[in-house]
Amino acid sequence: MKKQQPVPAVMQPFLDGKVLLIDKPKDWTSFDAIRKIRSLTGVSKVGHAGTLDPLATGLLIICTGNFTKNITEYMGMEKEYTGSFTIGATTPTFDMEGAPENITNISAITEGMVHAATEQFKGDVMQVPPIFSAVKIDGKRAYKSARKGKEIEIQPRTITIKEFEITKIELPKIYFKVVCSTGTYIRSLANDFGKALGVGGYLSSLRRTRIGNFLVEDALSIEAMEEEVRKMHEIK
Repeated sequence: MKKQQPVPAVMQPFLDGKVLLIDKPKDWTSFDAIRKIRSLTGVSKVGHAGTLDPLATGLLIICTGNFTKNITEYMGMEKEYTGSFTIGATTPTFDMEGAPENITNISAITEGMVHAATEQFKGDVMQVPPIFSAVKIDGKRAYKSARKGKEIEIQPRTITIKEFEITKIELPKIYFKVVCSTGTYIRSLANDFGKALGVGGYLSSLRRTRIGNFLVEDALSIEAMEEEVRKMHEIK
């Protein structure tokens, strides 16, 4: 990272170190949020504690200045998500970024089957991350190779799903809440859940609601963050 340029005195708290809770909007990458904080504060040393896919919304922990050394601690914390799966099809990306394919009739799927299918995913389970992910294979991000049409193999890894609750069923959509360990891909869970039902599935919406004891209810929208920085300049 390039050398930190002088920042306005009013922005010194961000250089000293802050933990920001941001409610990431849909269609923003996690790095878009980083760029925004750098632009607002003038502080170049900014990082996030756990990526959210562009189509996902919700809690993003951003550390600035000297607090970036704490990022690993936050990354290891338990995560909570809500969202929806759509069953009866799959996508290459396991979410709505890819076009649905392998369309399957779901008329035989019952609510009882949906609830029963959650049981095999609770506790310590093996999960294969999506090929369209930032997992490194031979030093390269998997999604870069996948986008070039290269065949890649990602090894399964152990994750922990503490809670997996179906909150509403409106087929083909199934709404859920998941509490899980770091490293869990909810996109992979959607794909695996569809396989378990025998009809395929993909992630159709996702919101991260908690990281450790940090709640999305306490997070600032990008607009609110802009307003907070504006006020700091006004009262300098």
